[in-house]
Amino acid sequence: MTTTDGSGTATTDHDSPCCGRHPGAGRQKAEQKAEQKAEQKAEQKAEQKTEESPRERVNRRWNEILQETRVAQTGVQILFGFLLSVAFTQTFRELEEPSKVLYVVTVALGASATAALIAPVSIHRFLSGQSMKDEVVSYAARLVVCGLVLLALTIGCTLLLILHVVLSGTVATVIAAVVMMWFVLCWYVLPFRLSRQGPRSTSGAASSTD
Repeated sequence: MTTTDGSGTATTDHDSPCCGRHPGAGRQKAEQKAEQKAEQKAEQKAEQKTEESPRERVNRRWNEILQETRVAQTGVQILFGFLLSVAFTQTFRELEEPSKVLYVVTVALGASATAALIAPVSIHRFLSGQSMKDEVVSYAARLVVCGLVLLALTIGCTLLLILHVVLSGTVATVIAAVVMMWFVLCWYVLPFRLSRQGPRSTSGAASSTD
């Protein structure tokens, strides 16, 4: 395309995309197609990364179980250690017979919670190398849930035992019952309600918590 400036000199504009047959327009279209292909490849790679293989899924679930048990084990070990030390104090000898029975029940619950929360480690050690990772993860998940139930009962009984020493029997029972209702709400009712609602739909790949 030839143009004339104010001094009368003719100039040729070779880069003006005046029509589809112009070389500049062809280069722009080629660049756009290349960019689109690059974006499509990037999206495909991102989708492939989000898809889990069965082996990756079971390994992820096992790592999640280990993280959960570490938190629960810390709590039950501290509580169980406290309960064991109570029996050697002077105050324990002065407790009435019902309080001593409650203490025995509490210690038994604490020991059971400890066993359930440490059991996944034992199962994994005995079955390691036998290609039974799916079974290990499945039973470990159930044992963690069982351990959490036993841990909640241990905490409730410990609270009731301590409150019986400080307060009257009725007040102590009411306070312990209210605290246990809060435990049930936070630990069980809320997760159950969320599971009934189902995962929220997202534009990208949805994250799995199974």
